[in-house]
Amino acid sequence: MNIVMLGYRGTGKSVIGKILSKELRRKLYKIDDLVVQTAGKSIPEIVKQDGWPGFRKLESDIVSRIAGEAHDSIIDCGGGVVLDNQNMGLLKTVGKCVLLTASLSAIIKRIQKDQNRPALEGGLSFEEEQKKILADRHEKYQACADLICDTTTRKPGETAHEIITYFKDRGWLK
Repeated sequence: MNIVMLGYRGTGKSVIGKILSKELRRKLYKIDDLVVQTAGKSIPEIVKQDGWPGFRKLESDIVSRIAGEAHDSIIDCGGGVVLDNQNMGLLKTVGKCVLLTASLSAIIKRIQKDQNRPALEGGLSFEEEQKKILADRHEKYQACADLICDTTTRKPGETAHEIITYFKDRGWLK
């Protein structure tokens, strides 16, 4: 069974995914990294040249590929993967989805300095943009989640161990 990591930017998907991969000795697929590798350019370059729709198309192509090849792996998804119902259908078919959440203030503190991420919404302040995107995606995130973990005040290792315990208790991990 695959473990699919979902959540907004700055909730800890990549860090916790890496811990899970190491602890469980499972392959780690990082969707954003695979998009960059496939495109041969950075996410800001993809968005500048092709817009967010171009990025989302590449992301969906990668999700389709990974859904076909991942087995007993960790799949670290970009924050917007939930915007495409087909992506979520595929990911839910091949694994269980863990939604990582955090308070708006924690997210802002964590992602403020990341210059690798272009704006998702034009014309808004940084904080207003994060608040709007989180509100827009909230329902989709919740609908996909098999487990929800709030990372606001927890260390990544604590959250990783919560996920492992939850999955073992349900017989989802061998």
